[in-house]
Amino acid sequence: MLCKEVMDILEENYPADYALDWDNVGLLVGRDDKEVRRIYVALDADDETIEAAVRWKADMLVTHHPMIFSGLKRINNLDFIGARILKLVQNDISYYAMHTNYDVLGMAELSGRKMSLEDPEVLEVTRDGEQPEGIGRVADLASPAPLREICWSVKDRFHLGAVKVFGDMDQPVSRIAISPGSGKSMIKAALDKKADVLITGDIDHHTGIDAVAQGLAVIDAGHYGIEHIFIEDVKEYLKEKLEGVEVKAAPVRHPFQIV
Repeated sequence: MLCKEVMDILEENYPADYALDWDNVGLLVGRDDKEVRRIYVALDADDETIEAAVRWKADMLVTHHPMIFSGLKRINNLDFIGARILKLVQNDISYYAMHTNYDVLGMAELSGRKMSLEDPEVLEVTRDGEQPEGIGRVADLASPAPLREICWSVKDRFHLGAVKVFGDMDQPVSRIAISPGSGKSMIKAALDKKADVLITGDIDHHTGIDAVAQGLAVIDAGHYGIEHIFIEDVKEYLKEKLEGVEVKAAPVRHPFQIV
């Protein structure tokens, strides 16, 4: 199967035009006419991921986060991004990224299901229509639960050792919002949707305490902490859709440690 055919299958469910304007998705490195027999799926195209794809003799690498965001004036081994591009090209690995198009059409719903949200609505609409699409999900709980229990649930559902929490651990939570990834910009949307807590990542000190001052608790589960669900989900999607192609998922490997 050619790389372009794999791309068509990915874009059946996750069209590139659903990505946000600032994003960079699609085939970022390599050939669309490359014969693909092995696909490696990961969250980031970092050095360890690319080395693992090379060792496994992958023909194609699919990640969530794009390795290339802004324009490059030169590609050489003196720059870490350039060195990664060179390694992909030298090993004839075609590299494809599916970022906010997957956030809108996959990650939002999947993360809501992980938290067992019933009848969720879109947290922030990015595409209007008969069925609006967008970032995150928000829903009411069947019965209120203390913030502490929501934290335990997040840790359990996403297999996390710890989460960072802004808010009173005993406060009752009736309405949950979840926005995987970096959620600082989603505070207003969560407040507008009357959520009691926002589950997200990359929340700094001032953003956290300011959210609490406005009546919104925040559970910071980490950027990778929630979004790693992409890896298994896309692996299973490709395995179901492709015949004669091996698909391998990168191991879940958090990029930092808490000691």
